[in-house]
Amino acid sequence: MKLGPFKRVLIANRGEIALRIIRACRELGIETIQVYSEADSGSLPVQLADDRICIGGPKAADSYLNMRAIVSAALIKKADAVHPGYGFLAENARFAELCGQENVKFIGPSPEVIDLMGNKAAARKFASEAGVPVTPGSIDPVADLEEAVSVAEEIGFPVMLKASAGGGGRGMRVAYGMNELREAFARAKAEAKAAFSDDSLYIEKYLTGVRHIEVQILADAETVVHLGERDCTLQRRNQKLLEESPSPALSGRLREEITEAAVRLARHAGYQSAGTVEFIVDEATGRFHFIEMNTRIQVEHPVTEMITGIDLVKKQIEIAQGTPLGVSQEDIEFSGHAIECRINAEDAEKDFIPNPGEIQSYIPTGGPGIRMDSHIFAGYRVPPHYDSLLGKVIAWGTTREEAIARMKRALEDMTITGVATTVPFCKKLIEHPNFKAGRFNTRFVEDGLLHASLRE
Repeated sequence: MKLGPFKRVLIANRGEIALRIIRACRELGIETIQVYSEADSGSLPVQLADDRICIGGPKAADSYLNMRAIVSAALIKKADAVHPGYGFLAENARFAELCGQENVKFIGPSPEVIDLMGNKAAARKFASEAGVPVTPGSIDPVADLEEAVSVAEEIGFPVMLKASAGGGGRGMRVAYGMNELREAFARAKAEAKAAFSDDSLYIEKYLTGVRHIEVQILADAETVVHLGERDCTLQRRNQKLLEESPSPALSGRLREEITEAAVRLARHAGYQSAGTVEFIVDEATGRFHFIEMNTRIQVEHPVTEMITGIDLVKKQIEIAQGTPLGVSQEDIEFSGHAIECRINAEDAEKDFIPNPGEIQSYIPTGGPGIRMDSHIFAGYRVPPHYDSLLGKVIAWGTTREEAIARMKRALEDMTITGVATTVPFCKKLIEHPNFKAGRFNTRFVEDGLLHASLRE
């Protein structure tokens, strides 16, 4: 495939990430083509793109997951490349392969690398071979319940079952004893089969009291660099709620070790594009363990952009068109602290139940050190068919304390009415004494904060 500057890029996604890609392309002088489902015909990305094309009905399976329809749209609109954003087909090796077969550049790594890292069991084995530490457990998928029991007896309870083809918390089950393992095994296999058409599972030691740390990397054919780490520890049901960089929990030595491991893994894989290597850090031992690699842009990428000044979406596009990375590790400078709160159309007081509907009024936040990435507007109808993310508030400060203060002010400034949102929950979270002190782990929200009333 001939590389060179792109003239037209088709965006195979929706919502705030589609709008983010449109803006990056516009700054690069690239025309954009926005695909959309019937449910998104009036969306902001559709309005702001240079061109647009409907690819199917409201259900994701009929539109944003319809590979043939998207590739056909790229050919009809004479796109040079496709940007998949995150979610949907962003980590689908077959989709990347189909794009290549039609001489349309997939903005991301090669299908082979996507396939390798997309299978969590294979990625775990690959990381171990690259000298990157992984949690104790099975290197390959377990063949059956009997093998799962054998591994659990060897590494000790609690254990976690994970779908080999999984992601987003699906196909994951924790077992604290043998009876739970037998029940969890059947459920995890069924869920993995339904979500990924692949019921293979692997098993690993379930570590409690851990931080979730991810490292942002950029790579072209010659160079691999890291852009620091993000702390994504604050989660519920394995879904991230708030991210920050740098992590308040890492020492200088541990930061150096974990970023070096991420670079080593990416280099070993021949990775080219933006990507994220995810780890857990055991608070008890201070050791880190590889979880997975995400072969796409992350929802939380603005946190890294705020502290480095590097536009990750532009870099993705430039790498895809053959432009050299143009920076070495020594060129990357880190400044201040950044925090991101995800704003979803969910009711936190009712176990985060999705709350689609019409946005009646919207006053975005702003001011010094604040960035708001969102696709909503007054009169916009939040559809029930997709993820409930409305946008992200990102706060930057010279210190963590200043970033927290700015985030508090930003959340208080913002108004969204018509649907329930997670804004009240985010306010509660950042004002919690443990958050301010940096004392939390991945169980903090579910074991602690969620049990307190949001009305306090």
